[in-house]
Amino acid sequence: MPHGGNGLTTGPTLRIRDVVKTYVMGSEIVRALSGVSLDVARNEYVAIMGPSGSGKSTLMNIIGCLDVPTSGTYTLEGQAVATMAEDQLAEIRNKRIGFVFQTFNLLPRSDVFQNVELPLIYAGVSRVERRRRAETALARVGLGDRMKHRPNELSGGQRQRVAIARALVHNPSIILADEPTGNLDTKTGDTIMEMLDELHAAGQTIIVVTHEETVAAYAQRTIRLRDGLIESDLTTGRSRAAAEPALAEALAV
Repeated sequence: MPHGGNGLTTGPTLRIRDVVKTYVMGSEIVRALSGVSLDVARNEYVAIMGPSGSGKSTLMNIIGCLDVPTSGTYTLEGQAVATMAEDQLAEIRNKRIGFVFQTFNLLPRSDVFQNVELPLIYAGVSRVERRRRAETALARVGLGDRMKHRPNELSGGQRQRVAIARALVHNPSIILADEPTGNLDTKTGDTIMEMLDELHAAGQTIIVVTHEETVAAYAQRTIRLRDGLIESDLTTGRSRAAAEPALAEALAV
C-alpha cells in the first residue's frame, strides 16, 4: 500500500479552483494570486516555480493551510479547507501536511528525537506511540543513531533529514518542501533531493517550491507562475526508474 495520505477519497489529493489572494498594503490592494486552478493527484511529484513576486510563496502558504484565499476554493482530500476556522486549519497542518523548510526550523535545545516527536505531542499521541513513530521516521532517513544529538551537533544535511523525519512522522497527505536545498552545498542538496525522490517512489505526494531548475528537475511535473497566474503546467516525462538512486548511497553524506 503506498505511503502517505490519510484520506479515503479517490479524487485528487488537492484541488484548487479560481483562487485569488489579495493583500492591503497601505492604500494599495496587491493581488498576489489572480485566479489559480490546479489539481495534484496522489503520489504526484510537483515543482512550483516562478520569479520573485510571481505568487509561488502565496500559493505554497495556501496549499500548506498557513493562509486562506480571498476567494476561490481549496479542497484537500475531499475537505473544503479554504473556509475552515483557524483551529481546524491547525489540525490539518499538524496531521495532513509535512513541512520541510529551507531553514530546517528545528528547536536548538531539543535533541533529534524530541524535534521529530513534537507534532505528535501537539496531536495528543501517547508516549509509547510517539516513540514508535519517531524512531521509525528517523530510521527511514538514516538517523536512527543520532536521536540524542542536538541540531548544532549535526551537519546541514543531517538537520534537513531530521526535518524530513519530522514531516513524515504523521504519515502526511503531502510533503510540502520550501527551497529544501537553499541552505546546503550542492552535494548535500543533491542528497536531500535524492531522499525526496525515494519517498516519492514509496508512494508519497510531494510538492516542492523552488527557484532552482536543478531542484525542479527531480519532479515529474513543473508548474510555473508569473504575475499571480499559472504561466505553464508541464509534465516532464521524467522516468522514476532512471532517477532513483539507492537510498543507502543517498544517506552517505
